[in-house]
Amino acid sequence: MTGSGVVTAIHLAPAQGAPPEAVDSVQAVAGRGLEGDRYYHDDGSFADREGCAITFIESETLAAVERDYDIALDPGAHRRNVTTRNIALNHLVDQRFRVGDAICLGTELCEPCTYLERHLQEEGIRDALVHRGGLRARIVETGNIQTESEIAPLAD
Repeated sequence: MTGSGVVTAIHLAPAQGAPPEAVDSVQAVAGRGLEGDRYYHDDGSFADREGCAITFIESETLAAVERDYDIALDPGAHRRNVTTRNIALNHLVDQRFRVGDAICLGTELCEPCTYLERHLQEEGIRDALVHRGGLRARIVETGNIQTESEIAPLAD
């Protein structure tokens, strides 16, 4: 199992294609999503897909993409809700974990899609994020998430 990490940033996009907006705190609602985000209102590219209520990406991945591919993404441009530090997100697939006061269940890797590459108009971003594009999760217990909140796996 992986150790604990921390939330470094939170971004919400109020509608599909809308620019992500940074927030310091958000209510994660079980069975719905993040209040104020497009998926909370069933409006997003993956709205019909189970387990996409909240998405995560590692800050270490963003640093590696910049270093290895010379692609620097503006905060939130990656279209993931929560940016983390010091947690291996790939290890949280099929695992329950706490983020702030909320409890989530990792559902699948958040592999990059052609939408992201087209949206960013950044050649190579898709290849740069393969197998490290983050994590999709379902919110199973409502709670507040803030920047600097702890992220920790839960024992089964």
